[in-house]
Amino acid sequence: MAALLLFAAVCCAAPVSNAISAYVALKTGAQDDGGIAEGGSAADIPLRMLTAYKKAVQQVDRHVPKCRGVRWPILAGIAKVESNHAIGHSIAAGGDIRPKIYGVLLNGSGAGGNTTVFPDTDGGKWDGTANGERAVGPFQFIPSTWESTGKDANGDEIADPHNADDAALGAAIYLCGNGRDLTKRSQLKAAILQYNHSSEYVANVLGWIDQYTAAAKDPDLKNVSGKVRTAIEAALSQRGVPYSWGGGNARGKSYGFCCSPNGSSGASIKGFDCSGLAVYAFAKAGVRLPRTAAAQAGVGKRIPAGLDASALKPGDLVFFADVPGRDSTIYHVGIYLGDGQMVNAPRPNAVVRLDAVNTMSGFAGGARLL
Repeated sequence: MAALLLFAAVCCAAPVSNAISAYVALKTGAQDDGGIAEGGSAADIPLRMLTAYKKAVQQVDRHVPKCRGVRWPILAGIAKVESNHAIGHSIAAGGDIRPKIYGVLLNGSGAGGNTTVFPDTDGGKWDGTANGERAVGPFQFIPSTWESTGKDANGDEIADPHNADDAALGAAIYLCGNGRDLTKRSQLKAAILQYNHSSEYVANVLGWIDQYTAAAKDPDLKNVSGKVRTAIEAALSQRGVPYSWGGGNARGKSYGFCCSPNGSSGASIKGFDCSGLAVYAFAKAGVRLPRTAAAQAGVGKRIPAGLDASALKPGDLVFFADVPGRDSTIYHVGIYLGDGQMVNAPRPNAVVRLDAVNTMSGFAGGARLL
């Protein structure tokens, strides 16, 4: 048995099977990063970590041949929540992460929410202390779990939880269990729940998996033509451009200004905010839009907030509000692509990207301009 560490405004603890996690409880749509860029990559994932996730997918069937459906977005979703993809640490070409990532000492002290004592099992080999256990590496394994799960993935003949390749492969093996089919949502949920026995954790990880999955495939525009296609392609052409509060106009990206509600300034960033991206994309199709998302809801044919995303068509604006049904509270706009996807300039410290519509909270319908 291990312990679940929930790091939120209020910390709490609950048991899991035999993996340890450090979980920052973030509401869907309230994260301060996570920008997904073009080409199925992710702007918030260091390239070396993304390589490790993809490499693990290629190797896992050697160890769990009956496992199905392991994809890099699944591993990315876990690592996003566990360690934020080891951002802030250096990752060597061979995958070694420095400084090493350690969780709190699981001595029952209450620090970080831990209330159960876990005796030392590795003599400090992996967790740096012989005084007890603590979670290690970008996937936050406790040493006793790593002992039974860890494998060498980078060919150095050492299974090291502080190595990106080894840790990603270990996570894939652990999620696979005795041979799960992770293409089935129920089995994917069961795998994540095994990793951390918390329904909130499962929902958070699934949210990130859905975001990364949306980024990994290009939208199907074969049935989209005319001005709608022009607007969508204009928006898609800006994937990877930084978010800038107040940035963007009919001519393209621009420097923004200070400051967003959380104090972020766009004054030194040339890019787009959500409504600026819409202004630019639809200008290319000959439609002039007002500058703010709330004002844009008054243009074209309004699709009511009471309907779900199935009422949207490619090229529609899609809105999000603090109080769906009250347009004055609209705080965000994206451009709908179909299949539950949108082009999105989500928030400061992110980039223009593809997202699932349910990435943002407070779905408030849409507007059809063309």
